[in-house]
Amino acid sequence: MNTHINNIVIVGGGAAGWLTAGLLASEHPDKIITLIESVNIGISGVGEGTWPSMRNTLQRIGIKETDFLRHCDASFKQGSKFINWQTELEGDNYYHPFMVPQGYTECDIHAAWQYLSPEHKYADTVNMQSFVCQAALAPKQAQTPDYAAVTNYGYHLDAHKFAHFLAHHCVNKLNVKHIVDDVLNANNDSHGYIQSVNTLSNAAISGDLFIDCSGSAGLLIAKHYQIEYLNQNHILFNNCAVTTHLPYQDPHDNIASATLSTAQQAGWIWDIGLPTRRGIGYTFSDKYCDEATAIKTLKHYAEQSIGSKLAEQLDTRTLRFTPGYRKEFWHKNCVAVGMSQGFIEPLEASALAMVELSISMLSEQMPSNRQHMTLLSARFNERFNYRWQKVIEFLKLHYVLSKRNDSPYWLDNRQTNTIPTALQKLLELWCYQPPSRFDLIENEEVFPSASYQYVLYGMGFHTPLPAHMSTKQQEFAQQLCKLNRERIGHYLKNLPSNRLLLQQLLAK
Repeated sequence: MNTHINNIVIVGGGAAGWLTAGLLASEHPDKIITLIESVNIGISGVGEGTWPSMRNTLQRIGIKETDFLRHCDASFKQGSKFINWQTELEGDNYYHPFMVPQGYTECDIHAAWQYLSPEHKYADTVNMQSFVCQAALAPKQAQTPDYAAVTNYGYHLDAHKFAHFLAHHCVNKLNVKHIVDDVLNANNDSHGYIQSVNTLSNAAISGDLFIDCSGSAGLLIAKHYQIEYLNQNHILFNNCAVTTHLPYQDPHDNIASATLSTAQQAGWIWDIGLPTRRGIGYTFSDKYCDEATAIKTLKHYAEQSIGSKLAEQLDTRTLRFTPGYRKEFWHKNCVAVGMSQGFIEPLEASALAMVELSISMLSEQMPSNRQHMTLLSARFNERFNYRWQKVIEFLKLHYVLSKRNDSPYWLDNRQTNTIPTALQKLLELWCYQPPSRFDLIENEEVFPSASYQYVLYGMGFHTPLPAHMSTKQQEFAQQLCKLNRERIGHYLKNLPSNRLLLQQLLAK
């Protein structure tokens, strides 16, 4: 039973598989890492957005930022802009930036905003990053070192190019063994652990630890071990996405510094800017909208920037998914990572972040033998069960706070029986006090309390001011607002555009 863990087999490629291979190979060079990838399974590439955590992940794998930007058609992302989520009125929008408000841990930022500048948007008052995004500016200057910046940032990227880039790095720099083949099934030993997997063209491939990165197919976690999938469509309704790519009308057009998320009658449209194109997609619920209407809605959105003639000629792709996650993520010697673990929807780009959290915990808590593995797997399952619930609650928050009444989709999203009990209790608490670190107590929360504040107050939620603010607190709040105004002016003047910085970096 106490088999030493030497041989790690990853089933499935894509971003999840190759990120897993890269991190484990770079941090566990004593292990044999084998990745089996089928040419018959494509990459979903939904959303194509990352969080700032991806910078640390790429550094840990040993990738230069400029190489990544060049080969993955990547650009800088500094947050998300939500358009018409609260109402259908023109000009209804707010930002969820990646930067925590200045002084967030030192005072009641919400009270400072309400006290000094309630007529202005919350994010604009407590953070200068929304202004940087609005001006399509970069998070740093050309001379700033790799992965460093003056504003917090992640990336937008081409998911297919990203997977190929990671594969090349893993095979050529980290000695990952790459087998192109189809996995047919798995073989257990006498204790129920996977001993090997059978492939179509190669002999059976044995291992000590198997990582399922086979996407929604879940070849090991679902088909072999039959681990139940917990459908969450009673909370989050979206289960389809229609996607396409848009050309820039001018090669010098600005590259958006934030993901644009525009609400529609049965879902929302994402819009991300890469150096060579834009990627757009309408994620919706087929209970409230059929595919033809979704395609028509997406093309109408595209018309606004490329005209009706080009919009009508766009080729679209339709993806279908079931929002949910596994009842168990680590079973015996099989760990599910990526869509085999779960998938909700592209809102707030949590998919790759959950991959990063999974592989980081696995790498830092690598089991030495099966007895050790049993202890670690229990903790892994507990931690990620919590994290999936928190992702669902945070995404649902966006829908619960909407005041749109233009379709049954938005009305149904606000029905009490669709709101998780834990979220209902927090919303009741936030009627008295703003979100804080006491509401979210894990050491690595998926979404921190600052993110909840950006969404709550961006969507018009009201938390009353505390009964009293001391003179010292009022003075501190004024200093913070003054500092933010000064930073806005300084950054708008000195930061290059997203496109200009990319051109400067790639010209080196």
